Amino acid sequence: MVGEALGLPHAMVYRQPFPGPGLGVRCLGAITRDRLHALREADAILREEFDLCGLNEKVWQYFVVVPDIKSVGVKNESRYEGWPAIIRAVNTTDAMTATVEEIPYEVLHRITARITSEVEGINRVLMDLTPKPVGTIEWE
Repeated sequence: MVGEALGLPHAMVYRQPFPGPGLGVRCLGAITRDRLHALREADAILREEFDLCGLNEKVWQYFVVVPDIKSVGVKNESRYEGWPAIIRAVNTTDAMTATVEEIPYEVLHRITARITSEVEGINRVLMDLTPKPVGTIEWE
């Protein structure tokens, strides 16, 4: 309300909250250049798709987490290991509790298809359905 009263741009007032430590809290384990690149790319796809379907202003916070584990997948008819991209989308009014946003399956399918085909090193997309409490909003 204060930002609007001050006449700040809409995009600034309603931007995603983001933790001070930056991407390090979303790139769990070893923070390497290739994992940070995969995280940035996957997160950009999630944000773009949320913008396209109107979820960007409905969901308080949404992001991708890339843990330091790999699983086997298939790409170009060959076996390869990649990281999972975990989607987190929550709503809250106080940041002390949070509910998980329901994302339409067609949107999830589009996000999954794009991330697994466009992001080098990612071979799975998962969704974190844990409310706060039990889980925190971030993964760090």
